[in-house]
Order: sequence, then C-alpha cells, then structure tokens
Amino acid sequence: MGAGLRFAMGFQGYVPLLLALSACCFLAAARLPLVINTWPYHDAVQRAWDTLQSGGSALDAVEKGCSQCEVDQCRGTVGYGGSPDEYGETTLDAMIMNGNTIEVGGVGQLQRIKSAISVARAVMEHSSHSLLVGESASIFAQNMGFLSEDLTTNKSVSMHLEWLSKKCQPNFWKNVLPNAETSCGPYKPMKGLRSKKHRMPAEMINVHNHDTIGMIVIDKSGSIAAGTSTNGLRHKIPGRVGDSPIAGAGAYADSTVGAAAATGIGDIMMRFLPSYQAVEYMRFGIEPTIACQKAITRIQKYYPQFFGALICANRTGGYGAACSKSPELDQFHFMVYNPLTASEQIVDCI
Repeated sequence: MGAGLRFAMGFQGYVPLLLALSACCFLAAARLPLVINTWPYHDAVQRAWDTLQSGGSALDAVEKGCSQCEVDQCRGTVGYGGSPDEYGETTLDAMIMNGNTIEVGGVGQLQRIKSAISVARAVMEHSSHSLLVGESASIFAQNMGFLSEDLTTNKSVSMHLEWLSKKCQPNFWKNVLPNAETSCGPYKPMKGLRSKKHRMPAEMINVHNHDTIGMIVIDKSGSIAAGTSTNGLRHKIPGRVGDSPIAGAGAYADSTVGAAAATGIGDIMMRFLPSYQAVEYMRFGIEPTIACQKAITRIQKYYPQFFGALICANRTGGYGAACSKSPELDQFHFMVYNPLTASEQIVDCI
C-alpha cells in the first residue's frame, strides 16, 4: 500500500475523496477523444472522428477532416472553385499544427493544387519551413507528388464576370486613384490628403465570405492537433494571404494546454493572434469558453463590430466557442464530436 493512500486512510472521509478523484478522472477520460470544428460542417467532423476510430492520429484526423471540406467545397469558401481574386483565380490557404512538437506547416495563395491541407502537412513534414506561399508553394506541392489542376469552375468564372460588370465592386483598395468605390483599376496611390476612415467593403462583413474551416482534434492519448483551410476573401487583391495559414492567428495547438482555431475577417484577426492568445489564457487555467471570449473582446477594443469567431479546447477535452456580434452575425454554429455527444452547437455572440 502506497504511503499516500495509507496517509489518506488515517482520516475520516478518505473514501469520498478517492471516489471524487476517480469520478473526475472518469469525466476527463469520457470527453476524449474530441473533434470540434467551426461552422456546421457535419461531414468534416464525421470524417475526422472516423479517422480517429480507425486508429489515425490527431494530425491524421485534422488533415482528413479539413480535406473533406475541400472536396465538398464547403459553402464555397473552402476548396476549389470559390472566392475568385481580382484576376478571377481561386487560390487556397491552409495550415496544420502538431501540438506535441509545436511544428507547423502552412501554405498561402496556393495555386492549381486542390489538397491545400495536405500540402500544408507536407511543408511541416518534408521541410524545415513553416509557411510557403504563391507559385513556389505550388511547385513544392508538385514536387511532393500532388496533382496540378485548374481550380476554376463555371461558378467562379460567373462570379468574377459579375463582379467586373459591377465596376469591380466590392474591392479592397483604399487611398487610390481612380476612386476604388466607383471604378475598376489599375490603381495608383493617391497623393495628398487621405481618408482616415477604416473602409470595410460589404464582402468583408458578409457571413458567407468567411466560413473558413478551423478544426481541433485531441486523440485518446492526449495528443492535440489543429488546422485550417480556406479559399480566402472573394475578389481579394492577388497576393493576399489571410490569417488561416498563420500559426497563432488561424489556429494554434499545444498538447500541454489545448488548442484554438479562428474564422472571420482574417485581415483584422491576424493582427491580434487570437488563437495563440486563447491558448495562453487556457494555460493560466481559464476555461475554454472564457478564453475564447477574452480573445474576442481584445479585438473588439479596436474593431467593435468585427466579424469573427473562435473555438477552443483544453487538454482534458473541455471546449467552448465565442463570436463577435456584428450586423451579419449574432450566433455562431460549430460542430462537436466526443464519446458523449455528436452535435451542432450554437453560442450567442458577445
């Protein structure tokens, strides 16, 4: 008999104490494994869960779950054939993070390759880099054996032609000539007096333009992984990379603490590293929902009605979410799958 147990037996009430500890450990075990993802992407969370159940790792589950959304073209904001840029081309951003090793792989403005999340994993596992972008990222992917193919579809071509017919509205230029609010480019810098007003085009606050999949997986051994995939902003300026492939912005994972993943206006959210911030809050013992809320309110101090949301999970399988209330968003839907539930859940925005 261990000294600790003999010590406990010397006091009345040691049995309830041991029972309470056992119940606590059982509850923690019952919440793992865990898969959560942004938005009601049912097939993605199911694919990730099935991957775990067939013996896959947390990293495998994140890759397969996000890949499912890429194939399904979730809401037109993930995968090929969506969100054409000003040239009419669809490009992809993705990242994956290993919470055990703090290794990251990301791709930005990936062209001609459909499997963005898998290329991101290849960056992590077959290079010493954390992020590759543009044409060079596509060449890397081809060298790794990924098929090069056109990401354009009839739908994305139609979206681009409609945008051109509306004098390139909306767009993401400011302080340029000709007036970007009434004309297409090419643009040149405006000299002299400039507007100090923060211009936020309608596309930037449209809920259907920011449905990045962000996913967190904790396997039964406690290993944590997180990842994201998106085709970015519709009609973005070519070359733009959002928050999704940036570690700490799009997602962050640390198996000693937990993980977080973001969705929303990437150009704003990446300035605050909300996923990293939320994980650091959890490191100090703050529970996941509050950690998400605190990261959101930190951004709201500067952008009171920004569009964005976070999902968070701690290493024991506790989870939560938060969103910023805006004209386009007052509730946020996300998916949860663990031994206790498989459900779409909703939080009210703050």
